[in-house]
Amino acid sequence: MTEMNKTENGGHPPFSIKLDNICKRFGAVQANDNVQLSVRRGHIHGIVGENGAGKSTLVSILYGFYKADSGTMEINGAEVDIRSSSDAIACGIGMVHQHFMLVPNFTALENVILGYEKDKNLKTSLAAGRDKLQELASRYGLEVPLDIPVEDLPVGLQQRVEILKTLYRGADILILDEPTGVLTPQETDQLFEILKTLRAQGVTILLITHKLKEIMAITDDVSVMRTGQMVAHRTTSDTSPTELANLMVGRSVLLELEKKPAKTGAVVLSAKGLGYHDESGAPRLKDINFNLHAGEILGVAGVSGNGQSELLSLLSAIIPLQQGTLEVLGEVISSEAPSDPAAMRRKGLAHVPEDRHAMGMVLPFTAAESAILGYEDDPALGRGFWLSPSKIASYCKGLMEKFDVRPSAPTLKSNLFSGGNQQKIVLAREISKQPDILIVGQPTRGVDIGAIEFIHKQLVALRDKGCAILVVSVELDEILSLSDRIMVMNNGEIVGTLNSEDANETKLGLMMAGIETDERSAS
Repeated sequence: MTEMNKTENGGHPPFSIKLDNICKRFGAVQANDNVQLSVRRGHIHGIVGENGAGKSTLVSILYGFYKADSGTMEINGAEVDIRSSSDAIACGIGMVHQHFMLVPNFTALENVILGYEKDKNLKTSLAAGRDKLQELASRYGLEVPLDIPVEDLPVGLQQRVEILKTLYRGADILILDEPTGVLTPQETDQLFEILKTLRAQGVTILLITHKLKEIMAITDDVSVMRTGQMVAHRTTSDTSPTELANLMVGRSVLLELEKKPAKTGAVVLSAKGLGYHDESGAPRLKDINFNLHAGEILGVAGVSGNGQSELLSLLSAIIPLQQGTLEVLGEVISSEAPSDPAAMRRKGLAHVPEDRHAMGMVLPFTAAESAILGYEDDPALGRGFWLSPSKIASYCKGLMEKFDVRPSAPTLKSNLFSGGNQQKIVLAREISKQPDILIVGQPTRGVDIGAIEFIHKQLVALRDKGCAILVVSVELDEILSLSDRIMVMNNGEIVGTLNSEDANETKLGLMMAGIETDERSAS
């Protein structure tokens, strides 16, 4: 460390990161507006904010993906000009991305040293890398099997490899972008223990997350962004999830979902022995059996990629049944008696897909056109091929007002709405048909905290009218909050079903990891 990096008393500067009046504009959008941020050395500092608040732009500037239009940056007391990720790494900054940057068929050791080999002799580089990694792993509690391809490692261990990559390159500042999105609760706890160890060793951590509970659990300080500006800085122990949520949205937000006990009715959907193999022949679903009752919300929990997507596609008839049967509102569906999405809609089954961009709407279409997808044969919208643009626009306007879609502009292209408002359009389209069964994938993925509150209330209100709702979500808090019963999937199988009052994060986390518990079906 040079003399310019030291304070007057010869010690380390108190702040690892100082950002002053950072501005960044993309066309008409002011993504960062005179942002100020100071991150204390050896602290875990959280940044929260709604989608579009400017968080990702800010850390992208810090890591060299973007160049700020104006403003200054200091790293460890020295003003720096970071123009690339290489510049950031040279300044001691490492970043663990939400989607891991690993070569799947390389070992953990090969991934870590990739691009940072000691010399042209690969054996020498691997040996030197192994020695250094074993020392880092021991110091920080980051043990991983170094000689196994990372594609064969659990997600939590893959994340450790990413952290080791940054430390191997000499990082003493670590940026984590939504690090728990693919982890079980137990893996999240393990990650937090690692972060505490890193903090104790003097590493500065910048944590980007939308999960306020995690902010309260692990950070020392937290900053809040809204509409491109930094609107608040708090010592974590002096704030609360409610205050942070209100600061993020700019109004009071109800974090706890209020709902009455479910009044369940008859079974309206029954799955028996469902199985599915993908195009390569790999089993994605194995012997799936469950019942869905009128007037209940059945939550499906699991780490992403454990068969939930295939289950949604089977239930909505997007992919045909291969094994087993579905009974939907008294009609049996099988490989010999198949169905299709249009027929399912006519039966009274509505579907909100996981990926609203790929399957929920056509982005170049207007909001009015997206609001009637799949329901173009509604006589109220016109006759046959002669749909009435004015009737469609009027219909969409009514949905927008009821579901608080902003802006309330039926002729605006679907891709110009925020993620939360796009989701509201899709939900409004499906819920407005008063279905008997609603299948929902990731109801609040990429949705702002204010819109989450609204969407949850709409789902509960529909349940209270007698609709049977199945919700797939990777957000465990959402599953626990919404569900009357919770079904857990692991590796394409149902490992157990719990009544919501018997469920907690620990039980569900063990089940999500495929660890045997005493829990059995609650049907």
